[in-house]
Amino acid sequence: MEEQTDILGIPVPSTDPAFLTFVFIHILIALVCVISGLLAILTQKKNPKHPYFGKIYYWSMIFAYISITILSIMRWPHNVHLLSIGTLAIIFTCMGRWLAQRKRSSWARLHTICMGASYILLLTGFYVDNGKNLPFWQLFPQWFFWAFPSAIGIPIILYALKKNPLNQKSS
Repeated sequence: MEEQTDILGIPVPSTDPAFLTFVFIHILIALVCVISGLLAILTQKKNPKHPYFGKIYYWSMIFAYISITILSIMRWPHNVHLLSIGTLAIIFTCMGRWLAQRKRSSWARLHTICMGASYILLLTGFYVDNGKNLPFWQLFPQWFFWAFPSAIGIPIILYALKKNPLNQKSS
């Protein structure tokens, strides 16, 4: 059994100061991802603040991916599932940004799908890693943490695809 450190009641499986420093940095960056992503989702797509929040989300996801890669290497192979989730999340994030910058046919629909998938994966990583330690959430089985973000996020993406005027255009 490995030693652990409790951070706000959540056990972190290490006492190594370097690892804990990267965990702290990762938590801060991931919070920026969650907040900026939510603000981008809630902002009208033609509002200049939407791409502003999207840019913050993009760059914070880049740094979150770098930090989860470092953390995964430091605890290899224990965090390989989190690195896999992070890899998928950054792929969708980069594809979503690329689509928004190019604005080719159906770009808005594909951008919505990619960025939505990226956000779902961001939350999946959090819940899979921490859900079992959170009050109330600890009542649920581990499979729930894999499924819950998608069960909430996919209907929201489908709603956005149907209702957002940008997603109604063919280009």
